[in-house]
Amino acid sequence: MRQIVFTALCLLALVSCTKTTPVPQVGTVTCDTITDVPCCIYLPYQYADRTDEVFPVLYLQHGMWGNEFDWTEKGNLTGIMDSLLQRGAVQEMVIIMPDNCPGRPTYEEERDDATDGHWEGNFARFMAEAESKYRISNLPSQRAIAGLSMGGYHTMMVSSVLDGQFAYVGMFSAATFVHHMPSEPALLWTAIGKDDFLYDSFRDYRRWLEQNHREYTYYESAGGHDWPNWQDYIARFLPKCFQ
Repeated sequence: MRQIVFTALCLLALVSCTKTTPVPQVGTVTCDTITDVPCCIYLPYQYADRTDEVFPVLYLQHGMWGNEFDWTEKGNLTGIMDSLLQRGAVQEMVIIMPDNCPGRPTYEEERDDATDGHWEGNFARFMAEAESKYRISNLPSQRAIAGLSMGGYHTMMVSSVLDGQFAYVGMFSAATFVHHMPSEPALLWTAIGKDDFLYDSFRDYRRWLEQNHREYTYYESAGGHDWPNWQDYIARFLPKCFQ
């Protein structure tokens, strides 16, 4: 009888522990305008009610002819982030997805607008307004920046112009027709597909990094310049931020 009672108590204790184990909750996406730039913003679970918390922030940028909805509508950012949270693989964070490169009728117009220095030249003001509107950290150790293709170019340029302001930098299939890089981020994470049309230019960029003694992490996948790869890259990059 005593053995039965003891076993029952152990089972009750196990059930009690299981019920009280916290389950990470999923985030929500909202739309906003920051310094006249349209943005999608991923917010942690019950962000509005957690008024005493300040969160790390990731600035996540799209590529040519994209917009602020690309990462949520094509990149499944919300599903990827929520899945990582449920597994305890990633820190809660605010993710700001700006329209960093508005689409233009021709490639030349888009390229010229994306590379005229306006975006990186105004990014400090963009960050300052974001920090005034959202409870996000202004510490470099709690800031990340990443982007795909032309957004990867913007990531390279912004993190160079604002050197030392981002501890985590991610460049996915990045356009690297010029060579820049911040001095010493905690993580410079790069990735590209073997069949990507930017593969050769990115190989040259990696050689430049090595010649200039810059530490970086490189991931090479199959496939090309496409969303399946970029979804894979962001899922690999997010868990490495804010560790």
